[in-house]
Amino acid sequence: MKHISAYLLFAIAIPSFCCADVTKLPAKDRQLLQNSNRFHEVHSTSDLPPAIVALCRSKVADPGQKWNATDVIMDPTLPGKRLIWATVGGECYVVHYERGGIAHTYHMLVAKLAKGEAKPKVVWNAVGGPFKDYPAFLDGLRSGKLDDRLDYAQ
Repeated sequence: MKHISAYLLFAIAIPSFCCADVTKLPAKDRQLLQNSNRFHEVHSTSDLPPAIVALCRSKVADPGQKWNATDVIMDPTLPGKRLIWATVGGECYVVHYERGGIAHTYHMLVAKLAKGEAKPKVVWNAVGGPFKDYPAFLDGLRSGKLDDRLDYAQ
């Protein structure tokens, strides 16, 4: 009976470690993101400013393209990250991509690049997903399916 109680405790506690409230996204930026009408989808890293793609800290493959999805590098010329989707809304960019390796992870990056500026500002980043599109991301943001507690390496 003691063991069953311990297992039950772990079964209840473990899911709480898997999801977390978003704590580092400023309220004004959260409100900006929730206005989905201002954002439009882009389909390639070439549709994003190079400075925004550079925030991912390495080369990023386009959706459907070959990439190194595991920690076994079969082709060192391929990137270790792949774009899932991105959206643009004025000077705000939302980039959702996956990172291969021993732990396959999904990342969200929100950045701003003002017109005429060369250097973007990271507004927020988190892990979570995958999200099939921007509305699914917003749902994940509202329901705690993203984790921004740690400074995740992009």
